[in-house]
Amino acid sequence: MTSDRTASSLPPLLDAVHNRETAFTNEERHKNGTLGLLPDAVETLDRQMERVLWQLDSKSNDLERFLHLNGLSQRNETLFFKVVMSDPKRFLPIVYDPTIADACLQYNRLFERPQGLYLSLRHKGHVKEILANWPEKDVRFICVSSGGRILGLGDIGANGMGIPVGKLQLYTACAAIPPQGLMPMLLDIGTTNQKLIDDPLYLGLRQAPPSSDELDAFVDELVAAIQELYPHCCLHFEDWKGDDAIRLLARYRDKILCYNDDIQGTAAITIAGLDTALSIKGEALKEQRILFYGAGSAGIGIANMIVSALQDEGLSETDARACISMMDINGLIEPSRQDLNPSQKVFAHFHAATKDLAEAVKSIKPTVLIGVSTNAGGFTEEVVRTMASINDKPVIFALSNPTDKAECTAEQAYRWTDGRALFAAGVQFDDVTLNGKTLTPGQANNFYIFPAVALAVWATQARRITDEVFLEAAKATAEQVTAEQRAHGLLFPPQKDVLRVEINTAIKVARQIFNSGLAQVPEPEDIVDWMEAKLYRPEYTSANRQ
Repeated sequence: MTSDRTASSLPPLLDAVHNRETAFTNEERHKNGTLGLLPDAVETLDRQMERVLWQLDSKSNDLERFLHLNGLSQRNETLFFKVVMSDPKRFLPIVYDPTIADACLQYNRLFERPQGLYLSLRHKGHVKEILANWPEKDVRFICVSSGGRILGLGDIGANGMGIPVGKLQLYTACAAIPPQGLMPMLLDIGTTNQKLIDDPLYLGLRQAPPSSDELDAFVDELVAAIQELYPHCCLHFEDWKGDDAIRLLARYRDKILCYNDDIQGTAAITIAGLDTALSIKGEALKEQRILFYGAGSAGIGIANMIVSALQDEGLSETDARACISMMDINGLIEPSRQDLNPSQKVFAHFHAATKDLAEAVKSIKPTVLIGVSTNAGGFTEEVVRTMASINDKPVIFALSNPTDKAECTAEQAYRWTDGRALFAAGVQFDDVTLNGKTLTPGQANNFYIFPAVALAVWATQARRITDEVFLEAAKATAEQVTAEQRAHGLLFPPQKDVLRVEINTAIKVARQIFNSGLAQVPEPEDIVDWMEAKLYRPEYTSANRQ
């Protein structure tokens, strides 16, 4: 990958890409005009990291640590990634979920300098011109959010910029994708959040979002401009309002290189957890009865990908859908409901209407309960104990985030099932000791999936991203959970190993892309060495700028 940023006109200490701060040698300081602007000591990258770790330890909470790391990323990109990649288990919850939720809620007050591209609805008709202002001319991924459904926070408009910034940082931190070709984008279409509109410090467009037709026309203009300016670019849709997310993915998925992480990434990591859980139970997916608590874009996305996985096991589409029941705020999805959208109607099975989750569990007798509702505490003690009375090893996934939106905690799931639950959550809960046994809850977080898929797509220059790509990523992730880890209830690989796990996953996904004929580069003889040679490494060398 080439980059115009290698010839930056910024002063060295203001250029985050090339800044080495105290690691500049005396010779370099003479050449770049920084002699006297830095202390006398010439330090290694490891010594600089030691100082950053000390500074982080001195902070009183994770939001302060997030802000410190965020400032570092804008000052010294290499040092930032050196720190984060040194201990993913520690730093991923700080630079992303759950800490980023707090940062987004206060984004309009925490804002210091822009980190991505802001494309306002007022720019309609000038999108290409705005895109061309981005300094990098070989953009490979654009993560774009409308701010319409950020995590479990709802519509926070322009405050949502922290999400595409954070997601793209995970591309590099979790899968070693070179950061220079990554563009965070906030599509500012207005907000329904009146509190923000009335806030004098709010930085976004102070109006209600447009109609679906007007939004689609605006996104059409964006897609056309991306195709012209950045022909090798993949468009990553992130945290859009549910109806918009489903509609836009269907509109573009067969036309351009794109995906929606909330729909496809969430589905893949859920299936990875199911694969591991079912291997522990010694059962097949087609033997399961699955009940969703939540039927928005994430729930529908997971359900549709499970249908694809069930079809791979030999079921017809109709029989696959029959394995899945869904419930939302208005009750069980069944044919008498008049408020269902087309994506929900295919899961409307004949059943007695109910708005009581516990009653639905008693009646449907699911083996798997998946929460994507953002209804904190929705998995009550009665619900969980009922699951335990039906199943020897109930599979309970409380996937809503941030932490205060989870349907139940790990401790509740284990205690109410006498430690028998196979549990995962959208956030990381602490280990639970019960009856002398330590249980390790899994985090069904998309960061296991989307960076690995992105690495494979970037390396192969894939034409399209299919559901088969995500199913392969799910399978590859599940395969990396060891027997010993499964014995402790862990359904996903340890976070400390996330970089190696995702590289392994990306290699298998790349093979799938080559086998499906979607790659635009020749298949290498040794795909492992080929992939390893492309990886970003946080070092003060020219190797990071391929």
